[in-house]
Amino acid sequence: MTEVLRPYQAKVVEEFWRAVEAGLRRIILVAPTASGKTVVARAVVEQARGRALGSLFLAHRREILTQTSNKLRGIPHGIIRPGNLLRPLELVQIASVQTLHRRAIKAGILELPEAALVIVDECHHVVANSYRSIIECYPESILLGLTATPCRGDGRGLGNVFQAMIQCPQVGDLIEQGFLVPTRVYAPVDPDLHGVRVRHGDYVESDLADRMDRPKLVGDIVTNWIKFAQRRKAVCFATSVRHSIHIRDEFFAAGVRAEHIDGTTPMDERDATLARLASGEIEIVTNCMVLTEGWDMPALGCLILARPTKQMGLYRQMIGRGLRPAPNKTNCIVIDHSGATYRLGFAEDHVEWTLDPDLKANNPTHAVRVGDQPGGPKIVECRECGAARVGGMACLSCGYLPELSPCAIEVVDGDLGLVDPSRRARPCLDDPYLRNQWFSMLAGIAAERGYKAGWVAHQYRNKFGDWPPPGARPVPTEPSVEVRRWVQSRMIAYARRRKSA
Repeated sequence: MTEVLRPYQAKVVEEFWRAVEAGLRRIILVAPTASGKTVVARAVVEQARGRALGSLFLAHRREILTQTSNKLRGIPHGIIRPGNLLRPLELVQIASVQTLHRRAIKAGILELPEAALVIVDECHHVVANSYRSIIECYPESILLGLTATPCRGDGRGLGNVFQAMIQCPQVGDLIEQGFLVPTRVYAPVDPDLHGVRVRHGDYVESDLADRMDRPKLVGDIVTNWIKFAQRRKAVCFATSVRHSIHIRDEFFAAGVRAEHIDGTTPMDERDATLARLASGEIEIVTNCMVLTEGWDMPALGCLILARPTKQMGLYRQMIGRGLRPAPNKTNCIVIDHSGATYRLGFAEDHVEWTLDPDLKANNPTHAVRVGDQPGGPKIVECRECGAARVGGMACLSCGYLPELSPCAIEVVDGDLGLVDPSRRARPCLDDPYLRNQWFSMLAGIAAERGYKAGWVAHQYRNKFGDWPPPGARPVPTEPSVEVRRWVQSRMIAYARRRKSA
């Protein structure tokens, strides 16, 4: 049964066939994660089938092959991958790139399917030898590439393979139309990556793992997930298998149900882990380069970036995992321990993609932010909700826009949200009104939990650096979300220190 296309999906399908009729044979379709690339692919395959044209759909992940087969339900098709019975007479074939390359190109034990249309999913991988060797066997066929990130690992365009680019609306547009959810970003101090080597346009993973896999940073990941994500289902992207396992162990030690998967995890085990995340049996899955592509869970509410990257494509692929809408899901919390937000901007930013292999994808919005202040971006913490906010603009999370102040107030704060100590301003801790508010709300928590007055005084000192005024008796008031989160994070940190001791 033909699926009803969204207006922008129908438009790009029409643009594709117009380009074909104009004589173009190498076309790339750029569509954000969760915008419905497979739906568009089905429509193209269905129309090609109506013209008696054979189609070959190529993908490199088992999950993508399964999703595509499900999406093509009602259209007879064969699947070329281990464990599937071949159906070579079908006009439509779905094939694993690795299987087709191994059997047809290297071993010669399988005949390549006839196809006037070749569709390549996640086509930013098309420069790899396995892809190129298959595509070169179809010189007269129409090639349609599908991707959310049309660039190589170093950010350069794919014009060596494709002739034309068709674009769906970008993330910000699809959020406005209600097809995606916005992000709410909490960004810590940019990690110190000085001395970490760069190779092929990104950080060397072995160097990165050594730098990022440190107990304090791992501890921060646990604390800030509890503090800001409020136990939403989450996926954490780590720098290495060892780093991922370490993060999982820290979550587990804090009483959080967490599991780890990596490239060596058996498929049935991986599926079972992700099923437990979907059902709520576990709360966190940590991984290293497994869930960046070809996987989605609409109910996923939080992404933890513990893997720094300089690659625009990898960054936006990771962020894209959490943008799908779901019932009662108003946004996706992004806890960015990697500093990628500073280097590459927000998911909602408009990106200028290019086919030119000598140029790189560009985020002009972010370039304006960082251009007039060398050494750091103008991203600050929202004083109302704590999310990352572009300086001078209303917060995307709560709408707060501060009034102009004659001068910035310099404050030291170790909590998540400190983007750059030299440029950040927030309420002064010496403000008597602020202190009285916190004193009363801490007293409110103590009254709820039956704590003594000494607990209130010690928490006051932890927050402000000195004891409450002698003889002060605060009136307990209802604590704000900020105060509750702060207290919870301090208690977790205290428990971890005791365990370490």
